[in-house]
Amino acid sequence: MNWILFLLMFGLMIYGVYAIYSATWMIPGQRFWKSQIVWILAALPVFFIISLVDYRWIRLGAVPCYVLGVIGLVAVLLWGERRYGAQCWLNLGFVNVQPSQFAVLAGIMTIAVYLEATKKISPVLRILGCGAIVGAPWLLILVEPDLGMCIVWAPMVIALLFVGEVPKRWLIAMIIVGVAMVPLIVNFALKPYQYARITSFVNPYLDPQGNGWNIIQSLTAIGSGGFYGKGFRASNTLNELGFLPTTIKHNDFIFAVLGEQHGFLGGILLIAALGLLLLTGLYIAMKAEDGLGQLLAVGVVMLIFTYTFLNI
Repeated sequence: MNWILFLLMFGLMIYGVYAIYSATWMIPGQRFWKSQIVWILAALPVFFIISLVDYRWIRLGAVPCYVLGVIGLVAVLLWGERRYGAQCWLNLGFVNVQPSQFAVLAGIMTIAVYLEATKKISPVLRILGCGAIVGAPWLLILVEPDLGMCIVWAPMVIALLFVGEVPKRWLIAMIIVGVAMVPLIVNFALKPYQYARITSFVNPYLDPQGNGWNIIQSLTAIGSGGFYGKGFRASNTLNELGFLPTTIKHNDFIFAVLGEQHGFLGGILLIAALGLLLLTGLYIAMKAEDGLGQLLAVGVVMLIFTYTFLNI
């Protein structure tokens, strides 16, 4: 067990409960922070049990997990619940799950096994094989549509191909082609609200009273925190006054809440802790006994990095 990794993870989980409470304490009857504690208590035993299992079983389990992930994505399109414009949640009766989260982990496992097993074949075939593995879940997620989750796949696959010893010239060519296709995707493949979300992200002041409103308020909240912040449960904050979106300020806009309460210093310390978690993951990848372990570790690190980058 890498106890530095565990302590960082556990500390960030505890801070996460505090962050959710600090974002929602003024909402009558809110229970989000309590739900987070329940998930942590459920996840920790699973973490320790899985950590005792040799990761090489993934050679046998990757494909079944991948198939289950695709089935889950099909099920969510048929019977899923629609939230915030996307149909990506599946109600199992006792819990709501998001199959796309499982699918991306199964994708990491499957690509890692594939790249380790195909070191001696043509780079073109290896890239095409990865494209085929990614294609089915990615298209199903795009139909939901969950644009954020679709974006998550790209850096993860590039990182896995890089670590999987695909020649750099092929990776550079893939990136150039991908960047060149962005204008076509933006103009012809995106729905109007998705296009508006991207343009408001790039320049929220194009529509300050509409699509850019939430981003402008989040930037204002972070800026108003100054260097040290306004403090925990401070009065008359943008969060308390309702300028941050009530329904998602405890997840999508949590960094804005923390930035207002704890300022530049608190934000930098949080980013440093997350960065140290990622560096510990890369250290584990570097010390891995074989290529499969290295690929798995890098895939998960890249997934966490992409989530962190997008959400901050």
